[in-house]
Amino acid sequence: MAQAVIGVIGGSGLYEIEGLSDVKQVEIDTPFGKPSDALITGVLDGVKMVFLPRHGRGHRLLPSEVPYRANIHAMKQLGVERIISVSAVGSMREEIVPGHIVIPDQFFDRTQGKRASTFFGEGVVGHVQFADPVCGDLSAILAQAATEVGATVHQGGTYICIEGPNFSTRAESNIYRSWGVDIIGMTNLPEARLAREAEICYATVALATDYDCWFEGHDDVSVEAVLATIKQNVATARNIIKAAAGLAAATRPCACESALQYAIMTDCTQLPDATRDRLALLLDKYL
Repeated sequence: MAQAVIGVIGGSGLYEIEGLSDVKQVEIDTPFGKPSDALITGVLDGVKMVFLPRHGRGHRLLPSEVPYRANIHAMKQLGVERIISVSAVGSMREEIVPGHIVIPDQFFDRTQGKRASTFFGEGVVGHVQFADPVCGDLSAILAQAATEVGATVHQGGTYICIEGPNFSTRAESNIYRSWGVDIIGMTNLPEARLAREAEICYATVALATDYDCWFEGHDDVSVEAVLATIKQNVATARNIIKAAAGLAAATRPCACESALQYAIMTDCTQLPDATRDRLALLLDKYL
């Protein structure tokens, strides 16, 4: 069985993957513009990898400025079949201690409509299933890898995605907790939606860095506190990626690779030529 190409999107603090051989830097254009930065390709323990820093090297892009469509499309262009998203998050539960790892299985969207969240439009209508927004198989592999490298890992949970770049008010933080969310971040939507439309498996390694501002008796979240915890967490994230790569590449028994099979509503004879050309990488196998 051919191995899947594994993509890694690095969040705050993770700007490279250590241990890659045959490293190449790839500048790429997409129908949706340029991605956040050049993509790095290489081989890790025999597995083909593609790495992209979500915010660009040097952390230049706000969460709302990240070119999500270009990032996911660039991964697809390079043959990526599974994406491991590494993201710094705040903990909304006392038992999720800063330094712990969370592998969420749900998302709650509180972004404000500033981000393009679909490849569709301009003459083509598609509706993918998103009830379970991450790949369960890939998430299980990541949880297993996290346990193997000695991390304290919480498997499952809801990631609430806010617009940012400001952290939450205390009122917002407490309301979010009352909704039953487990962690809070600013980037995994629309990333997960676009990965599903691109038929790429997607799962998150969430690095808990703080308690947001809801936990009385603990310091409110700050960049200083986040960066201090990230240094520890990023080393753990690299170990998780290394431990997960082989398993993730060797198996793909999920339905992610056919997410668009019954999603297109538009009569294929009515597609505008420009739209069809722009979405050829995603749609040609069905049209």
